[in-house]
Formats: sequence, C-alpha cells, structure tokens
Amino acid sequence: MKPIWLVDDDESIRWVLEKALARENLATKSFSNARDAIAALEFETPQVLVSDIRMPGNSGLELLQTVKTRYPGLPVIIITAYSDLDSAVAAFQGGAFEYLAKPFDIDKAVELIRRALDESLRETSVEAGPSEAPEILGHAPAMQEVFRAIGRLSQSNVTVLITGESGTGKELVARALHKHSPRALQPFIALNTAAIPKDLLESELFGHERGAFTGAQTTRRGRFEQAENGTLFLDEIGDMPFDLQTRLLRVLSDGHFYRVGGHQPMKANVRVITATHQNLEQRVRDGLFREDLFHRLNVIRLRLPSLRERREDIPILACHFLVQSAKQLGVEAKRMSEPTLQFMAGLDLPGNVRQLENLCHWITVMAPGQTVEVKDLPPELTQGLDFSASSVALAPLGEAGRVAPNTGLEALAPAGDTRPGWIGLLELHAANMLGSGQQEVMAVLGRQFESALIKTALRHTHGRKNDAAVRLGIGRNTITRKIAELGIDGVKDD
Repeated sequence: MKPIWLVDDDESIRWVLEKALARENLATKSFSNARDAIAALEFETPQVLVSDIRMPGNSGLELLQTVKTRYPGLPVIIITAYSDLDSAVAAFQGGAFEYLAKPFDIDKAVELIRRALDESLRETSVEAGPSEAPEILGHAPAMQEVFRAIGRLSQSNVTVLITGESGTGKELVARALHKHSPRALQPFIALNTAAIPKDLLESELFGHERGAFTGAQTTRRGRFEQAENGTLFLDEIGDMPFDLQTRLLRVLSDGHFYRVGGHQPMKANVRVITATHQNLEQRVRDGLFREDLFHRLNVIRLRLPSLRERREDIPILACHFLVQSAKQLGVEAKRMSEPTLQFMAGLDLPGNVRQLENLCHWITVMAPGQTVEVKDLPPELTQGLDFSASSVALAPLGEAGRVAPNTGLEALAPAGDTRPGWIGLLELHAANMLGSGQQEVMAVLGRQFESALIKTALRHTHGRKNDAAVRLGIGRNTITRKIAELGIDGVKDD
C-alpha cells in the first residue's frame, strides 16, 4: 500500500498526524508546501492526500485541482479553519473527499483518513481488474463456486444450462465460458429466444432461403451459421415454442439443420449454452418443454446466486458500476458513504445485478455531491426513513443509546421510530438475513457485535488490550479469549 501524503506548512499539524497514523501502522510522507507535493506527483502517487487549504505559494485548492486532473480517483482531504468554510465547500465541489475543520479531534481525523483509505483501496481493486468487458465480480462463497465451475469447464465443449433469477448475469457467465474455452477465438453469438416473435424465431435461428416466405428477398444466414466453430448462447430457453424445440433437439442430436425453405442440410459445429430463469422441470411436467430436449441441454447445470445470497458483493459491485457509469458519461465517479453501502447491502433487489447497475446509473446522474448518502438514493428505496437534522447529528454519545454524532446510522431508523438508530439498523440487517434464509443468525450477529466493540475499544486505547478490557467492563482473560476467537489483529500487550 502506498503512503498517505500530508501537506501543511504547520509543522505541528504534520507531526501530530504523522504520530497518530504511525500508531495505526500507516506509512506517511510529509510536505511543507503544495509546490513540492505537485513536483513529487511526477514520480509517485499517494494512497490518500491530506492538505491544508491555505499555504504560502500554491494553495490546497490548486493542489486539489492538479490531483483531480491527473488522478481523479485519488481521495483528497482538505484541512481548513472554520472561517474558511466557504472555501471548504468550494473544495468539496471540486472533488475533495471530505474536509477537516480546525481545530480537529485527532481520532476523528484518523477515522476520516481511514475511510478515504478504504475508498482508495476499493477503487484501486476495481480499476486494477481486466479492462475487457464483460467482467464478473464477486467475493461471496456462492460466486466462488461459479468461478470454480467456469475453471473446470475451461477446456470443455460440453453443453451447459445456466439457471438463476433475472438479472443475475447469465450472459456474462456464458461469455466467460466461451472466453476460456478452446473456441475463444471463434464467434460468440447470443440470442434471447423470448425477445423474438414466434413467427420469426425459426428464421432467426436457422436462416432462410430466398423466397421462403413473403419478404424473404435474399438468403439469410441464421444464428447457428453465424456461430460456426464458436458458441451459441440461447437465453430464456424455457420460452422457446414447442415446435422449435423439436428442431433444436435435431441439431443437438445429429449436428445438422435446414434453413427455412431450404432442402440442403447444413452442418453445425457449434457449442450451445442455454439459460433460463424458469423451472424447466416444472415446464416439462406441464407439457410446455420437451423432456428429451431438457436432458440434452442439462448436461452441466450452473446455478447463479441472487444478490440476496451474496449481499457482501453489493458494495464492490456498486463501486464498480459507479466507475463504469462515470466513464460512460465523462464525469468523476461518485462514492458511497459507509452507511449508504450498509443500507444498499440490506436492500431486497429483485432485479439483482441488473437492477443494481441501473440504480448506479441513476445515482451518477441524479445524486447531488460526490459522496452519496442514504437520503440521496431514489425515493422508492428510502420511503419511510427519517432524515431530519435533529435525528442525525444532535444526540450526544450515549444519549438514549444512540451512536456518536454524524455517523449517519440514525438516519436509517423508520420515521417516527423513537428507538435508537443503530438498533433500527440492526433489526433491518437481521430481517434481511432471516428473509434470505441464512442460518444461525444470532451467532453471526453476536460475533459481529463483539468484534465491532472490541476493535473500537482497541482503537481508542491504541491497541492496548488490558486498557480496552477495563473500558469495556470485561475481564482480561475474557478479552484475550475473544480476540483469539474473533481473529482480531493489532493488539499490544500492556
């Protein structure tokens, strides 16, 4: 990881930030003026840049403009005096990640820098991936199984049936299967059988001879011919008309077909990959799908998980789609605050990845500011939530059990709900876990709760375990055991 750059003409501020970040095991590099920092950018870049706004020579705003021109994804935190708040707003509008108002609390400063660091690392991981589209993203165990299956099938020409809800990325997986197969240099042809009228689908698949029907003025090659030696992907195969299913079965059985109106058999050397969101077994029982065709297609079945089964992938997918949307529109990519990412991860998105991508397009165009808060999301997603200022930032730590001011978690409580905001968020998270069928919810949430408390206490005590135990009101043996069980790092012996 690259160092964090600190740019300030005040040596004491640089010293304080250096020491605080060193305690967090974060490397730093300091500059006393913006000119030197701009010169250093010719040879290296930081992970995060923290700069004062008013310095002799080049100002922090000039440094910000230079950074955003050369490295638009680099988070910049501006330090400003309260009297410079207008300048801070201008900096924020110019692309600053956030600003620190002097005098600032050092713990809050470190927390803000860590947030910028997380954002920088997330964006780096997205941009470092292969530039070719399409790209499949996912860290969830369910997606890892899909990736393993693609790997196992990489040197095979076997027929694959991809199942899963609409919007889960079935065509992306089909393209990946083709890309990593021996046919990768040959054509990949995709056809959504549900999108073509029944009367035209036969000609679309197999082509037609001139004069085969009214309007057939020329001979036309069908998708099977276009995909010769390559891969033909038939999406929504469950909607294929019954009579065409017979013709498809014939091609899969003997590798030959006839154009519409043709009498000369055509040979097809094509790998067929199909996909459906429907239950084909049920359609076979209902007499809507040929059983022999089903068995011919169902050689290898690959089931794609819904977003409900891989909620941990929502943040990285959202960040990826925001970057892609920004590139398409020629604007700077927006970023989501941590509460927003948590809220997004708890959403029920029946349209799955496609719906999430469309939502990110909406955010890129419609959301105000560069950092997206929960209140900036489409109204249909946030209906019933209270975003009044009094519910977000005025309650002191510990009052009525609320979390610290300005975390944004209080905003997630339903309107009119007098319960603590973080409890409302916990209930929302628990409801989503239960709704998705997850098991042992109490144990999972209990571990997350204990881990969050202990990590927070260790940060406040700079990693001193015994001090953290005293602050939490638990025994030394207890915190030692919990740290081992939860796999918490960065602990010091007192």
